[in-house]
Amino acid sequence: MLPLTRATKIVATLGPSSSSPEQIRALVAAGVDVFRLNFSHGTAQEHGARAEAIRAAALAEGRPVAILADLQGPKIRVAKFGSGPVALSMGQAFRLDVHATQPGDAQRVGLDYPELVQDVSPGDTLLLNDGLIRMRVASVGSDFIDCVVTEPGVLSDRKGINRLGGGLSAPALTPKDKEDLRTAIGLGVDYLALSFPKCAADIHDARALMHAAGGSAALIAKIERVEAIENLAEIIEASEGLMVARGDLAVEVGEAAVPALQKRMIRMAREANRLTITATQMMESMITAPVPTRAEVSDVANAVLDGTDAVMLSAETAAGAHPIRVVETMARICLEAEKSSEPTLDSHFLHRTFSRIDQSIAMASLFIARHLPIRAIVALTESGATPLWVSRLNAGVPIYALSTSVSTMRKMALYRDVAPVAFSPAAGLDREEVLAAAERLLLSEGLLREGDQVVITIGEPLGQPGGTNTLKIVQVRADS
Repeated sequence: MLPLTRATKIVATLGPSSSSPEQIRALVAAGVDVFRLNFSHGTAQEHGARAEAIRAAALAEGRPVAILADLQGPKIRVAKFGSGPVALSMGQAFRLDVHATQPGDAQRVGLDYPELVQDVSPGDTLLLNDGLIRMRVASVGSDFIDCVVTEPGVLSDRKGINRLGGGLSAPALTPKDKEDLRTAIGLGVDYLALSFPKCAADIHDARALMHAAGGSAALIAKIERVEAIENLAEIIEASEGLMVARGDLAVEVGEAAVPALQKRMIRMAREANRLTITATQMMESMITAPVPTRAEVSDVANAVLDGTDAVMLSAETAAGAHPIRVVETMARICLEAEKSSEPTLDSHFLHRTFSRIDQSIAMASLFIARHLPIRAIVALTESGATPLWVSRLNAGVPIYALSTSVSTMRKMALYRDVAPVAFSPAAGLDREEVLAAAERLLLSEGLLREGDQVVITIGEPLGQPGGTNTLKIVQVRADS
């Protein structure tokens, strides 16, 4: 029996519940493909130790695992309270005070973003603590915002603030983000997630800083602002992928709008050959409970059916009581949902032209996989471009991406349907000898069986990134 391959990848956030080397290795064994380092919390030293443990665990488990550094971004927050959380009642007056020198109380609290007074007007609605508390802006002064509570609740230290409908001017990269970006590049992360980008320029700025730091990570744009939705096409073009960050996005656009936006974002990203991660509260109840709710199971399954590359766990693995179990549970849900994901390729080939040879080869491999009894698509790749393009459409077969590049293999750990395989053929082999070596490797790994028919893509001259120009259909033989 061949190994069961899960197409959808799992991103898990590390934190207090999951940061020991033993826990990280257990998470890799349970099915984590990408680890998220959340730079909203922790020190550079803590992130460094986690990154080192991830690399060691991946090596011990014998499979590539990517690291995603998630920058905090301009999260606008209230300051701290003097005597713990305060209960705010309906109709109560409450002041957000830019220059507060004392801890907050039930009448006022400090604000860490002075420019908020320029971004709001009387009548605006502010949402605090992920929208659990609402306030209507009554008046705005030079250094304060007076509000009236319209949705009561308990407010505690450092809770976030959003404006209903968006429109906040905070830049996507704060001084802390720039320092964290340099730290992340020093750790050799594979992906950088940029919080609260509003337009393509924010992505370009982050890329310039990353290159200046000597990095080559892929950039993931977290879609959390109304402005990002308005500029979605240009953000997709500027980045390597999107994170459907449903928490802050729901606060700005309203929770009812998020499901349709999720489907739209995943569809647009896939059409543009970009990656997608679906995030926020996917298995929230399993922070404490040993099993998910039925609604959470449906949520994960629907993201899989939408075509997302990955589903993400946040507090469930970072601070939850069952980090290993939640990963195992999510993996089972993904596998079950993928059984009902039917290949629908033919319409995608109509009226399409390609300017690149390697992309044309990728599309041809998909067409062949649709119309012949193909067991797998095998891509010999240095850059990872061909497996990415092939993975944007559901071929109904696994994609084995063989590469000599460790960096490329780690990045491909996030690609839906793609199984990265380390491949180091002996120097001096010609093309046919390299293909035979690839067949022997896949047979030895149990990924193929003798007699399987596969599509293989390769580039000549061998080993040249972006040079895929050859497609071959072969029947696998043990004596290759």
